[in-house]
Amino acid sequence: MYRKISAILIPTLIAVGIIVYMLYRVWGDLLTALQHIVPVYLGAAIIFCLLAWWLRGWRYHRILLGLNYQIGVVFSTACVFVSQTVNLIVPARLGDFVRIFILKHDYKTTYSEGISSIVVERVFDIIAIALLGAASLFFIPNLPGWINIYIYIMIAILAVSLAFFILLIFVGKLTTTNKYVKFILTMLEEIRRASLSFRSIIILGVSSIVIWMLDTLVCYSVATMFEQRIPFAVILLAIVLGNLVKAVPITPGGIGTYELVVSATFAITGVAPAVAFLIAVIDDLIKNLFTLAGGIVSIYYLGDWVIPTIKSAISSKLDGGKNPDT
Repeated sequence: MYRKISAILIPTLIAVGIIVYMLYRVWGDLLTALQHIVPVYLGAAIIFCLLAWWLRGWRYHRILLGLNYQIGVVFSTACVFVSQTVNLIVPARLGDFVRIFILKHDYKTTYSEGISSIVVERVFDIIAIALLGAASLFFIPNLPGWINIYIYIMIAILAVSLAFFILLIFVGKLTTTNKYVKFILTMLEEIRRASLSFRSIIILGVSSIVIWMLDTLVCYSVATMFEQRIPFAVILLAIVLGNLVKAVPITPGGIGTYELVVSATFAITGVAPAVAFLIAVIDDLIKNLFTLAGGIVSIYYLGDWVIPTIKSAISSKLDGGKNPDT
């Protein structure tokens, strides 16, 4: 019990601590910035967020189609919404496991197929992020030294991704009698089937890039709402770095760490710390509220059985997979 509580409480306290500290530093300037907003751009941010979510659902529909499952875009979007909503509440991306159980419940997918579908989604996300981040660097002069570590990370991501796709090419030729290795090989074969054709690479690659461009446009709209003319390349880099930090499950949904990195990136253009922080907070708030609202609607759409499934999946992972009910 104490392990479950600490696994959720400690990351949440870290997120709250970061936010409170940043608010304390810029509180006076923050109130001033709030008096100079242009609300129409908030509507634009919401529209871009809606389009990004629809595209995420469509992309997941295409991934499942590659695994020979004819699943509608609405259901696919609901799966993504529910899993990401749980990720906002608990650390370590435990919400991803919920998606596996939803697919198994409604479409009788195997556990390996559920995991494979998420891996494909994550791989294309992280490749798109790394490519966009690398592209943005060509349009930003005088980068501060602290960004170099992220440049190395992006290079490493692209190198590992290339090696991973090379592995997928040869995975069909590997055989084993070990059940654990066999499970991994089966999963790799499913990933290859869903992602390695020329058509899949184009569709998933382009859609992933568009998703993250829309995500950047949400933040760009928020910046414009506060009458800040931050170069698009800087906002793109900020979103990339913020999401690279989010990939490390320090806090639920990356709350706190995301705002810290995004506002620090804006600072390289001379944006006041209070305004930079406010843009980062509102950007993340819009996205998280959209995720939460979509998750709640999706739970009603999928059925009341989803709630016990979420509890069971989270309990199982917090217990280290020892829960017999899963």
